[in-house]
Amino acid sequence: MTAPGYVALEEELRRRQQEERPRIIAAISEARSHGDLSENAEYHAAKESQSLNEGRIAELEDKLARAEVIDVSKLSGNTIKFGATVTLIDEDTEEEKTYQIVGESEADVKDGKVSITSPIARALISKKVGDTVEVNTPGGGKSYEITAIAYK
Repeated sequence: MTAPGYVALEEELRRRQQEERPRIIAAISEARSHGDLSENAEYHAAKESQSLNEGRIAELEDKLARAEVIDVSKLSGNTIKFGATVTLIDEDTEEEKTYQIVGESEADVKDGKVSITSPIARALISKKVGDTVEVNTPGGGKSYEITAIAYK
């Protein structure tokens, strides 16, 4: 995972532990004060929210404990590997696209970050500027020409 991805997970963990957890505990206490718990929708909703939050906290703690953080700025080379920011030209539409290859937990296509396990990233790995790659996408096959590779 990249350093910014690691920091984002740490921030989410901090928020869930220090802000969400106390808020949920207060909501459970408030709902308990309303009486009969068997028919108390607020109580059941707060308990479900607590369960989801605690599950996500455990998941984040596990990911952070097992994470290998890679400083992309120290990488270089003319072949595509994890962390590379790749500029592509769609050979059908001549549209230029830029993607950074990142870990699964930090992938966000709208932000130009694709998971290392995605079809496009798997097709790009080990390629060089000038190469053409064929990517099998859910919408059909796409052909891209690689125009730039950067590590930033």
